[in-house]
Amino acid sequence: MPRESKRALHARMHEEYALLCEEIPEPKCALDFSTPLQLLIATVLSAQTTDKRVNTVTPTLFSEYPSAADLAAASPERVEDIIHPLGFYRSKSAHIIALADQLQERFDGVVPRTMEELVTLPGVGRKTANVVLGNAFGVPGFPVDTHVMRVTGRLRWRSDWRSTHPDPVRIEQEITRCFPPEEWTDLSHRLILHGRAICHARKPDCANCPLNGTCPSSEV
Repeated sequence: MPRESKRALHARMHEEYALLCEEIPEPKCALDFSTPLQLLIATVLSAQTTDKRVNTVTPTLFSEYPSAADLAAASPERVEDIIHPLGFYRSKSAHIIALADQLQERFDGVVPRTMEELVTLPGVGRKTANVVLGNAFGVPGFPVDTHVMRVTGRLRWRSDWRSTHPDPVRIEQEITRCFPPEEWTDLSHRLILHGRAICHARKPDCANCPLNGTCPSSEV
């Protein structure tokens, strides 16, 4: 494929995103939640497992521990028992109890609304913070997970698409420069959903991909 100018790349990115908007008109977070605290805890729990599996344990968890104060005072053994199906349940139990304790001690049990404050909490990195900002508070956020890395790499939306160990922060910065902030959260959702449904890690379903006409990695 001949070298693509920045202008041509930018135009192609928006063309391909328009197709994703048609394919996925109403994207939303796959984690079930009704409060910012629930989303924060669910996102931390989603590491190394699926959102679908997290959704099977959080109703019990949130029913027994509805507030940060409740979770901070929880028995680790009981939390481990509830979240056992997720794997890494001992470390995850410790993380969310410590997180709840810090929320209670430093923020009166209220989830903060800024990236700077969120990432100071135990177990919370930029990806988790962006999920919470975008979906709980409507603050522009672009979570970068493995699906986002894979899809943006195959589409060559980013300069380090050849890298086997891409930097999520660099990806976030590079992609968000090309789209208005109000699109960031839905853009991430659409890339994630596209990665789950079509652009699989082992064998992408290029034949049924709406982007196969322009994707540089298309096998069609």
